[in-house]
Amino acid sequence: MTVDNESLGMISKDGDRAKAVLRRTLEHSIEDVWSVLTDPAKFVDWLAPGEIELYIDGKARLDFVDSGIVIDSRVSQFVENQVLEYSWSGPGEPLRPITWELKQQEAGTLLTLTLESPADEDFARSCAGWEAHLMMLIAALEGVPIKFPFERFQITRDLYNELC
Repeated sequence: MTVDNESLGMISKDGDRAKAVLRRTLEHSIEDVWSVLTDPAKFVDWLAPGEIELYIDGKARLDFVDSGIVIDSRVSQFVENQVLEYSWSGPGEPLRPITWELKQQEAGTLLTLTLESPADEDFARSCAGWEAHLMMLIAALEGVPIKFPFERFQITRDLYNELC
């Protein structure tokens, strides 16, 4: 469960880069949240099939079979049960780092997802996509995986367009 899984992230722009910070308070232990973020048998339920090698410069490969998109990047930050960062980019594309940070809270875990992208890209679309995947992550943590919530994506894309 979450305390609030509907809040939008905070967006900022700095020169040619855009950044969003999305936070969720999850009523699950850090270990459970970390496992859903990093175990291929679990992240397939909310993200995509693939693998993430859990060390700096390890492979981060995700294959979104339905869309034909393949993410093939490297782990750039890693601290067990605390921080995982890799780029949401394919080879030859601009860097689009995503950083997952976990912090213990009294009621569970604070999950912070930071997204970065070139400012000239459709950043509202990226933020809305991650909003939908966060909803899927929460459902997977609860043991009831869901399909991509397209309605959530559409609603939040419109809202993020207003913020961008």
